[in-house]
Amino acid sequence: QARLVESGGGLVQPGGSLRLSCAASAFRLNYYAIGWFRQAPGKEREWVSCIGNSDETTRYADSVKGRFTISRDRGASTVNLHMDSLKPEDTARYYCNTVTISAGGCEPFASWGQGTQVTVSL
Repeated sequence: QARLVESGGGLVQPGGSLRLSCAASAFRLNYYAIGWFRQAPGKEREWVSCIGNSDETTRYADSVKGRFTISRDRGASTVNLHMDSLKPEDTARYYCNTVTISAGGCEPFASWGQGTQVTVSL
């Protein structure tokens, strides 16, 4: 069964960095636009960033612009999210998904994986 697998989360102090990775079983991410989303306790899931498949167009939510960088590793068929200058408000469970990209952001269209927890705290 095809599924998305997120990894790389953890506990980090404010101002620190983490790199999340998204991979897939049973298919290659290289053929899809991929987005990262997050959900904090008590809040709705929100999109964070996405990257196109052919032209690698990127989009970032205003809350992470300038701090997060999304990229592809086509050899490994992964999509990574490098997060710098992390803030306590970045604490959430992070998910990746296949998406459609518009000027306004990215819309997910596949089932959600289990995600990876990011906690930013002293």
